[in-house]
Amino acid sequence: MTSLAQGPGATPAITFPEEQEDPRITRSQDDAPTGGIWGFIKGVAGNPMVRSVLDKTKHSVESMITTLDPGMAPYIKSGGELDIVVTSNKEVKVAAVRDAFQEVFGLAVVVGEAGQSNIAPQPVGYAAGLKGAQERIDSLRRSGTIHEKQTAVSVENFIAELLPDKWFDIGCLVVEDPVHGIRLEAFTQATPVPLEFVQQAQSLTPQDYNLRWSGLLVTVGEVLEKSLLNVSRTDWHLAFTGMSRRQMIYSADKAVAGGCGRHVQAWPATQAHVKPAAVKWRPAVTFGSVLEETG
Repeated sequence: MTSLAQGPGATPAITFPEEQEDPRITRSQDDAPTGGIWGFIKGVAGNPMVRSVLDKTKHSVESMITTLDPGMAPYIKSGGELDIVVTSNKEVKVAAVRDAFQEVFGLAVVVGEAGQSNIAPQPVGYAAGLKGAQERIDSLRRSGTIHEKQTAVSVENFIAELLPDKWFDIGCLVVEDPVHGIRLEAFTQATPVPLEFVQQAQSLTPQDYNLRWSGLLVTVGEVLEKSLLNVSRTDWHLAFTGMSRRQMIYSADKAVAGGCGRHVQAWPATQAHVKPAAVKWRPAVTFGSVLEETG
């Protein structure tokens, strides 16, 4: 209490209650006044409009960097909690899957692990292509290279006679998210393959070849590389259509990534995974867990 001093014959003193802080209110360190330039920056950065401008600036800088040096894109967008394994260490597949999932989910860690298809080098027919893609995933799980709950993407190209004497090369994509029971298949656009090159691959495959049931011993790409100038066995699609194999895989995989997002949004959360003692483990972060946190 504060009082005014009394003189002789003065009236009773007037007292004023001192202002006290409400004990129910706790002042955090962040509420303490901050002076100087840092206080100004902190106050400005908390403004929603300023934050929006900063986000746009960040996006513009990233776009400029990736335009000047496209090779920086995987480093800028690599991260987050979505972890995907591609069942191949070939860059044409890994890069296509990485670009597609980072485009759809924003951030994603995508790495390649060489999986075995256990079928003929040149699969023939949709069934063989699908089996090869699935077998690559299964082989990595059996060997313990990836966790049994790990999200995996597999790509297997095959040829098929869609019309009489009309052959096409098609890529089969399989995506597995065991945690949410997601399994999706998709196919790339069909690339025409001249009949003569298919016949050459057939003639170079012995009749008693033990994997003849699934396809041919020699791939169409190998035949094309030997028969045509400036054509690579790994990406002859570009010479025939003007579109690279990586672009074809990217387009199909982007559609699959979007499909995974739609499948997961209505599903319940699942329990965390337990690391088996004898398995080489990768964190089994799935489409579902990412969407459940952000949605």
